[in-house]
Amino acid sequence: MSACASHQPHDNDPYFMTRPNIIFIVADDLGYADLGCYGGRDADFGPVSPVLDRLAANGLRLTQGYANSPVCSPTRFALATARYQYRLRGAAEEPINSKTRGTLLGAKLGLPPEIPTVASLLKGAGYRTALIGKWHLGYPPHFGPLRSGYEEYFGPMSGGVDYFTHLSSSGQHDLWVGEEEHHDEGYLTDLLSQRSVDFVNRMSEGDAPFFLSLHYTAPHWPWETRDDRETAEQLGAGITHLAGGNIHQYRRMIHHMDEGIGWIVEALRRNGQLDNTLIVFTSDNGGERFSDSWPLVGGKMDLTEGGIRVPWIAHWPAVIEAHRSSAQPCMSMDWSATVLDAAGVSADPDYPLDGISLLPVLRTDGAEFARPLYWRMLYRNQRALREGEWKYLRVEDNEYLFNLAQDERERANLAGQQPERMQAMRQRWDDWNASMPAIAEDASYSLVYTLKNMPAR
Repeated sequence: MSACASHQPHDNDPYFMTRPNIIFIVADDLGYADLGCYGGRDADFGPVSPVLDRLAANGLRLTQGYANSPVCSPTRFALATARYQYRLRGAAEEPINSKTRGTLLGAKLGLPPEIPTVASLLKGAGYRTALIGKWHLGYPPHFGPLRSGYEEYFGPMSGGVDYFTHLSSSGQHDLWVGEEEHHDEGYLTDLLSQRSVDFVNRMSEGDAPFFLSLHYTAPHWPWETRDDRETAEQLGAGITHLAGGNIHQYRRMIHHMDEGIGWIVEALRRNGQLDNTLIVFTSDNGGERFSDSWPLVGGKMDLTEGGIRVPWIAHWPAVIEAHRSSAQPCMSMDWSATVLDAAGVSADPDYPLDGISLLPVLRTDGAEFARPLYWRMLYRNQRALREGEWKYLRVEDNEYLFNLAQDERERANLAGQQPERMQAMRQRWDDWNASMPAIAEDASYSLVYTLKNMPAR
């Protein structure tokens, strides 16, 4: 591993006398308002996310946090590296298609093992590391979690799998332990939660701090709760489930994930690890078919707010006071930089971070700072820049300027009223884009559904 790391503890700071454990939880296709703590409505069975709601109440909830991309793989590249995903070829895929597994194309679409990652840097600084859940950054033998800093891995490699049969959308079995395919009975969300509890229990027996990336597939399709094994048998490899699902199943899937997070929190408490464990929760992008993103518009694959603004919750009793909320603008890679900062670990000097640590925001109420956020998408030639309360957006040949402080729904286009601001933000986006590698000519995007399947959002 070429990634180098150094441990640089925060000198004379009582918060950091003991390096924290870190559990970074990523939901899949969760909408901004799907959780109770973000305004989500109760389901027919009661609160959807009581555990996450308690973590938010006892920690920090961010209201202006974003994903690095409105689709899966690109955000995961950014999370892994704390850098803009556009720097790597594989991240130009929106997302990496499961049909590339075992192909010549698949051999170049992934996270190169020589690239430093948050996991490899933490491992080099003495952390025990594991990824439990979805990888979606390329297939063995060329790519994989064990090649990018994780000591342990359990989960699916592709973008989506059935919760019971563990088949991907290409019809291949896709559940792994390390780099070996593994057959296991059970509902995938619960398997991931149970493996995480086991990891916490084992790591608590040692002295080294641990880093657990817990990447749930919930609430990504297929729309299956614990009670829907028969649905899995009927679907076979047709797991995009275009003719099924409903909001009730969707909310139950989130609830199953929330319950599992509760098991993990209880394991931390039982082992005396909860106070000095930083738990971060988010989603890889905005929601899909049955999600709730109120008051935002759009969803997965869109650079409108509903496609990129996501929940961000941080719980760390030793550092973060309860009942806090922040409007700090941030995106996925900033949280990866925060993890390194919290652990006192430096980046590889050959791979400087694009992410900016949010540790001051975690530690001090009101410690917010200006932070421009840039996006681009091959799909529909989208581009966006957020600066303060202003957002520049382009979709195909249409340009927009929104004041998000007044218009989170992006309905009032102010481009005609403020042409100078529009031109200046367009130019800053162009300058930033010129600093990034161009989108590869053979890059592709994949749409699960179109207007033929259901009306537009």
